[in-house]
Parts: sequence; structure tokens; C-alpha cells
Amino acid sequence: MDERRTVKVSKYLSKHLRHQPERIGLEPDDGGWVEIDTLIAAAAAHGFRFTRAELNQVVATNDKRRFAIEGSRIRASQGHSIEVDLGLPAVTPPPYLYHGTVARSLDAIRAEGLRAMNRHDVHLSADRETANRVGARRGRPVVLTVDAGAMHRDGHEFRVSANGVWLTQAVPPHYLRFPERH
Repeated sequence: MDERRTVKVSKYLSKHLRHQPERIGLEPDDGGWVEIDTLIAAAAAHGFRFTRAELNQVVATNDKRRFAIEGSRIRASQGHSIEVDLGLPAVTPPPYLYHGTVARSLDAIRAEGLRAMNRHDVHLSADRETANRVGARRGRPVVLTVDAGAMHRDGHEFRVSANGVWLTQAVPPHYLRFPERH
């Protein structure tokens, strides 16, 4: 499968496993899981055909490990705007986590902190490089440092998804460090 096809299938899966399963008649369980055969049939019935081999390749080669397969089921690892319970336990975060954004968002972030917006959680990275790549998707990246250790000590809960993305409900502004040049 070529790179364009891989990206196309990945985006289709993200849209329908994370945000709009109902558009193709899917009904994920409480954990966000759907039967793979049901997903493939629903996609085909709505004009987008892909094979089990293509699906397996997308899951196996996605650098962000966006999807998880368990037996005959698949789900998105995180980033849902639909109601799901990923069943992730609360864990102690590293002292610092990172968030990639762009300069045009900084005024709002300084005022309100990081909010989940249309997702269930704020997504944080364990390293600056990953946060930089995340921010670069929307323009010239700015990487913020999150004092996750202090947040945790103050009672904020953290979870980590199967693909290593750190999740928390919100990051109040006083836990953020902004680069000096912004």
C-alpha cells in the first residue's frame, strides 16, 4: 500500500472511530471498541473500501500508534470527541510534560491554560521533539512545558494512552512555562 493510501485509510479510521462513528452506522462499546468486520462492512456500505490487510498495515505502521487492535476489535487509542471510557488508570506523570501549539494560540492559553476543547482530555507529550511535531501540524510550532509533577501533587489526575500520549482534563495556566521569545 502506498503512502497516500495509508494516510487516507488512517484519516478515515480516525474520523469514524474517534469522532463520527454514527455517520457510517457504527456503535462503539463503552470503551470505544468496534468489531473489525463490522467496521470494514460499514465503510464499504458507505463507499470507502479497504481490506483487513490494509487496516493491519495502517495500525502497524502508524508512527503515532493511533489505533489498537484487541482480538477481533479495533479502537482509537485516544483523541475521541465521542463519549468513551478508555479504561486507563491514573498514573504518576514524569516531572515535566510538553504541549505543542502555535503562536496564535498563546494569548488564550496564557489566560485559560490548556483545555480539552472538543476532546475529552488535553494531550501532552513526554518529550519536546514529539510536542514540536504535534505543534508543527498547525504552523510554526511553540512548545510549552507543563509542570506535571506539581499538578500531580496538587491533585490533578494523569493517564497515559497505549501509544504514549499523556492525558489530563486541563492544565491551568500557572502550571505552564512559555518560551521566552513568544
